[in-house]
Amino acid sequence: MVKALLVAPLIALALNACVLAPSDDGYGFVMAPALPAIVELGAAPYYYQRGYYYFYDNNRWRYSHSRSGPWSDLPRNRYPRETRFNGRPDGRRGDDHDRRDRQ
Repeated sequence: MVKALLVAPLIALALNACVLAPSDDGYGFVMAPALPAIVELGAAPYYYQRGYYYFYDNNRWRYSHSRSGPWSDLPRNRYPRETRFNGRPDGRRGDDHDRRDRQ
C-alpha cells in the first residue's frame, strides 16, 4: 500500500512532462516532451530536446523525431512561455509575438 502511494505521484509527474499524440503510422501513440519555459533559437528555427526536433514558424510549434519531418502540431499548453532569437541577422525576437498569441 505504501509503495502505491509513492508511485502514483511519480507517475503523475512523469505524464505531466510529456505530450501524448497519435503515431505517424496511425497505430498507437508517441510521447513528446514539452518544451521548457524559455527556448532560445539560433539562426535556424529548430530546437532539439530528448530525441525530438521542434520547429518554430509563424508563432506555432511543431515536433518530429527527425529534422526532415513528418511534423506534428504541438498542443498550445506545451508551448514555452518565451521564445528568444539569438544570432539572427534581423535581430528579431519572439517575446512580444508569443505574449500576444496567448492573450
